[in-house]
Amino acid sequence: MHIKIRAFGIAKDILSATTLSYDIPDGSTIQDLKSILLQDYPDFERLRSLAFAINESYVEDGNEIRQGDEVVLIPPVSGG
Repeated sequence: MHIKIRAFGIAKDILSATTLSYDIPDGSTIQDLKSILLQDYPDFERLRSLAFAINESYVEDGNEIRQGDEVVLIPPVSGG
């Protein structure tokens, strides 16, 4: 199935893009996508945490991704 990925911060740097189109197997979950991204982009291993959102709502690892969804990768932020 076809999804859109949008990335911010260091996640954008790892992907070398702010947005990209991605094909994943039907019925994939966020956990499945994490595994796929780690395989394709091993630098994601450097991140201690990475939040995910689907269509502007934060989600957990077990959430299923559907055709046409936009998955947002939100790296940890710091500041003061």
